[in-house]
Amino acid sequence: MTNFLHNIDHHQTLMPNLRLGHAIFPLALLLGIWFSFSTPVIVIAEAASPSEPAAVAPVTHASEDATAEDDPDPNLVPLDTEDPTPDATSQLRTSTSLVPRAEDLLQLNPAENSPATARFADALNPPAELTQTQDILRNASDQTEYASYNVPIVMDPSVQAHIRYFNTAIHGRFEQWLFRLSRYRPLVETIFTEFQLPSDLVYLSLVESGFNPYAYSRAKATGPWQFMKGTAKVYGLRVDSYVDERRDPIKSTVAAARYLRDLYDLFGAWPLAMAAYNAGEGKVMRALHKARVESFSEISKTRLIRRETKEYVPRFMAATIIARNPDRYGFTQEAAEPHRFDEAIITRPLHFRAISNATGIPYEELRLLNPELRRDATPPGDETYHLKVPVGTKAKVEQLVDRIPTYKFPPLPAKAQLVNAGSSRWYKVRIGDTLGKVSKRFGVPIKTLRTKNSLSSPTIRPGDFLVISR
Repeated sequence: MTNFLHNIDHHQTLMPNLRLGHAIFPLALLLGIWFSFSTPVIVIAEAASPSEPAAVAPVTHASEDATAEDDPDPNLVPLDTEDPTPDATSQLRTSTSLVPRAEDLLQLNPAENSPATARFADALNPPAELTQTQDILRNASDQTEYASYNVPIVMDPSVQAHIRYFNTAIHGRFEQWLFRLSRYRPLVETIFTEFQLPSDLVYLSLVESGFNPYAYSRAKATGPWQFMKGTAKVYGLRVDSYVDERRDPIKSTVAAARYLRDLYDLFGAWPLAMAAYNAGEGKVMRALHKARVESFSEISKTRLIRRETKEYVPRFMAATIIARNPDRYGFTQEAAEPHRFDEAIITRPLHFRAISNATGIPYEELRLLNPELRRDATPPGDETYHLKVPVGTKAKVEQLVDRIPTYKFPPLPAKAQLVNAGSSRWYKVRIGDTLGKVSKRFGVPIKTLRTKNSLSSPTIRPGDFLVISR
């Protein structure tokens, strides 16, 4: 558009007597063409003939709430609730002072700007202005302290910004994360030691989820280590409609340790390994090859990785500095009761409430010890299941187990809403669907889907009906 306006001005200089209408017409024409191409038009054919929509009308909407194996269930807590809401952060920034407050140094990145956000850590981004500041208080004692850490720590403006944010804007929330981590920290450190991992990597769980077993992200990453379903299964975690071991504090930590060890073996440096844990090893490897560099600090200066990944490592460093020096930043060192339990052998589905009624074990304590059970009951189909119970109650549970009624699970909803309509089938688009996903799910080429539904754009909206036929 700039070139076009420049040409118009140049043309008017050469032809001063050109009439105004002649000069405006080409501009208006070009603007009209530009708007016509910039606005996507989505047309979904509702039927091949006027009589077919009647076949869609009887569709029941009970399956609209259908969940896949890794979809959120009522027990989960969105990671967004662990952060300031966009409204809250906008209120923080409405200050009449010209001096920015510490709360303003980090902002919440709205979900619509990064729909593929995989982790809580991706939601917090420091403003670019922070890169213009320098740490003038750095001294030899600081360098000596950071050298004692068993993962690389560099105090730069981004790390300072995250420290201020954790210490000021969400001080109370970060303190809750430290308290929650204290419950699981001994077992995490033990597992990491077995895998010969640096003990300071335990603090990676703070920026992942605040070590909340029930945490999940918009991209369906779940558990204290925020595993995606595919990666979880690669590392041996069970994910189905009844059990999600991404939530199990022990099993997920073992999987995280294996994954982190593999990433370190691949990249040879912890900053790169942690960046790959956030973004995926493929993206980090491609960034290194394209930039022809070898370190995280070098690729973080390029546009080859997302801003969220660039900030992920400094965020971990900030959390580590605070967690190792809580008194310095005004955090209490109160510790939770350690995660300890016995295991009772269960041979049929039992609900937590029925177990609680028979044994007197608090229902909430059973949930706390068994976050991997998605329906608050031991799974069907397992010959035996090792149910975690409070220390000292195993014998009581096994003694009374015969008195506990078998739990009958309600039927699982269908995974996809598919309706027959004559010779064709109709599919109701769900949140997160793309043409590529629908194509793969039903084995229908994308080109066929676009042709059958008269789609002029690859975009589809939740609630739309698509004709599924070959």
